[in-house]
Amino acid sequence: MKAAFATSAVLILTSVSVAHAASSGGDANYPTKPIRLIVPQAPGGSNDIMARYIGGQLGERWNRQVVVDNRPGAEGMIGSELVARAAPDGYTLLMASTAFTMNPAMIRKLPYDSIKDFSFAATFGRAPVVITVGPSLQVNSIKELVALGKSKPNYITMASAGGFMHFVSAMFRSYAGMDAVIALYKGGGPALTDVMGGHVHMAVATVPTVAPHLRTGKVKALATGGTKRLAIMPDLPTVDEAGLPGYEASIWWGWAATGGTPAAVLNKLNTEVAAILRLPETAKRMAAEGAEIEIRTPADIREMIKLDLVKWAKVAQDANLPKL
Repeated sequence: MKAAFATSAVLILTSVSVAHAASSGGDANYPTKPIRLIVPQAPGGSNDIMARYIGGQLGERWNRQVVVDNRPGAEGMIGSELVARAAPDGYTLLMASTAFTMNPAMIRKLPYDSIKDFSFAATFGRAPVVITVGPSLQVNSIKELVALGKSKPNYITMASAGGFMHFVSAMFRSYAGMDAVIALYKGGGPALTDVMGGHVHMAVATVPTVAPHLRTGKVKALATGGTKRLAIMPDLPTVDEAGLPGYEASIWWGWAATGGTPAAVLNKLNTEVAAILRLPETAKRMAAEGAEIEIRTPADIREMIKLDLVKWAKVAQDANLPKL
């Protein structure tokens, strides 16, 4: 009797699952057309780099085009709002990062709700920031940089792409206790280009964005914002070690979809991205960029987002960062 009941229960659950899949627009067949991946920053930054790599891999696996659409501006809000207002079918995705959870702490009025208007599909990994200086600033350590900044108020200009870069730049300025000007750009790539060209003095950059230029010597790294030294830069101290205790900043990357996107679609994206992250090629690439792979379930990502929102709100308050 128990066996018969168990069999019936399985049949009922299976029937409900099939009916749900049928009523939710054929989620089992997802994707049946190209996927639009919105990157709310300009080309060349870490978000763009990650989007193109993971998106390219996913496109090959599914034999479906993943179109990267860069929509920079307004601290990433332009691209984020496009996804928040899109159809909840998984065909419009957001290349999200730490900036997504920082913006509510910096922007007085967002055109969307960071929790209610989004579903979360996958995370890729995270990497610490790197404090870099260009040829126009002749300093060789964090202590020298801070001493210069304090001796010449508002002399140093920090290149920022808004969002994440603006937040961690303002944090560094606050921790250093120096007055410095933050110049806003539309992306990490353009910001770093001006650092290398000597038009601005420094940038708090992400490892994927700055790594190629460190190898060529076009910019100099002074310290990393991680809690430990990077394996690919073992001689580079952390900011904490270099003389600014407590400063810690890292960026994570992931994909978000429109709020209300079917769980079947989110789970399928999550499974495929996890498979890509487990490829030896991906592990090697991420390690070379100073990033650690981070695989989370959609439910876990939502909780991470909630915790990050609280964390960065407190950091902004403690550092007296003004809201824009």
